[in-house]
Amino acid sequence: MKKITSSVYTFEDIIKDEFLYIDKTEFIWSLISQGKAMYFLSRPRRFGKSLTVSTLKAVFQGKKELFKGLAIYDKPYDWKPYPVIHLDMNGLDFSSVEELESSLCDLVTEAAASHELTLESANAASMFRVLINRLAEQEQVVILVDEYDKPILNNLGKPHAQKILDKLKVFYSVIKAFESKERFVFVTGVSKFCHVSLFSDLNNLTDITMNRDYATMFGYTQEEFETYFADRIDAACKLQNMPRGKLLPEIKQWYDGFRFEEESETVYNPVSLAQFFTNSCKFNNYWFSTGTPSFLVELTKKTDFNFEKTLSEPVMGLAFNAFEIDKIDPLALLLQTGYLTIKSSFVDLGETLYYLDFPNREVKSAFETYLISDYASIPQETVGANVFKMVKAIKARDINLFMELLKTFFAAVQYDIATDTEGRFQLLFYSVFLLIGVRVEAESRTNNGRIDAVIRDGNHVYIFEFKINKTAEIALDQIREKEYFRKYQHSGRKIVLVGANFDTGSRQITKWKSETVC
Repeated sequence: MKKITSSVYTFEDIIKDEFLYIDKTEFIWSLISQGKAMYFLSRPRRFGKSLTVSTLKAVFQGKKELFKGLAIYDKPYDWKPYPVIHLDMNGLDFSSVEELESSLCDLVTEAAASHELTLESANAASMFRVLINRLAEQEQVVILVDEYDKPILNNLGKPHAQKILDKLKVFYSVIKAFESKERFVFVTGVSKFCHVSLFSDLNNLTDITMNRDYATMFGYTQEEFETYFADRIDAACKLQNMPRGKLLPEIKQWYDGFRFEEESETVYNPVSLAQFFTNSCKFNNYWFSTGTPSFLVELTKKTDFNFEKTLSEPVMGLAFNAFEIDKIDPLALLLQTGYLTIKSSFVDLGETLYYLDFPNREVKSAFETYLISDYASIPQETVGANVFKMVKAIKARDINLFMELLKTFFAAVQYDIATDTEGRFQLLFYSVFLLIGVRVEAESRTNNGRIDAVIRDGNHVYIFEFKINKTAEIALDQIREKEYFRKYQHSGRKIVLVGANFDTGSRQITKWKSETVC
């Protein structure tokens, strides 16, 4: 049984130290066998981008011996060494444009030193140009840029964000200027920003982010998971005292579900699987805990982002495009960072439309818990405890206890946070309902209107209608008058109607009423 790692990203180290390596070199071969090529590929953080860049580096350094037993080893490739410029933006740490410039200079200096070259320090872009020129005197160069957007993502929402983007634009434009001297270019990132040269000046990069041929290049397919982790799955079954047929669906529900092209297979999160098996096969939120999306949460609050609409209505392909740094679309950023993914698609009038959702239980529960915790200033463990109690209340058919527990979330909301608009009230309300974990349909449609929320559990259906600054009676009357319950009358379940009022003055759910429909 080979060792598993979620912290080693250098291909050579993984092979030499005999860590488990899921063979993705068939994709590598596909990329390099096209001759001169320049690619961009975006994937969420901790999805294997750095390992892929490191693997490409080993290939172009001609280290064939490392690939023995892998798919690429017997391919018709001459393994000719090329000078490789590897720029890893992961390690850049700065708080100003001047510090960014200094960090970029250091990065190019290190790349030059790996080829036993010394460069004069003028500015990062000019040093980059000199490095390419000198290395290309004998042979075309290979340029590998890992996490090109890390300096941008780390500074989103800060006053100097635009200046950082401008600085990177000048730096990355060097790649386009020396196209004739480049054998291969591969750039990775999490997101796609307009005007960073990659998607404007550097328009010769082929974006394979949503290319079907590379949709499963990062992450593990079900077949890869069951093949490479077979011995560990068997051990996990014994540890959990659970048959394989029950454990596999549970692991899939927790860590699978990322889809990077509408017709392609879903993949597992690599770091989550590694952490699951190295932590005594305990189900937990591993990927999310490696970096919390604080800026994303702030953005969803600031824009009154409508999760209900996003998860229930199809979106156009424009949602996957690059965006302006001063006009950040929460939906695009949620997609590109992996917190939302493609669930299905269809074509209407020649346009592909996509249904989106959280990839899996890990991402859904962790993101919503973090969102509620940040929004309401409640410790995350308290959020989890309250949600657990709410689930128990629903299953015990105790609607009064359920509503009292729901009030605790609103009671904790800080007074400098506005909840007096329907959008912001809906954000917190819908997030809580998503976390409950039972069947929730916020803003469920009927032929006579839209229901605020529906919970289906066992032989019961709960229909909720919330009003702002009105009365519980008015909310309940709307359910009756619009006959929202008719949609569920043939379900064989007992239907419970719940009307409630949210008062913006007290910032609380003040009253509620419920009744059962036969």
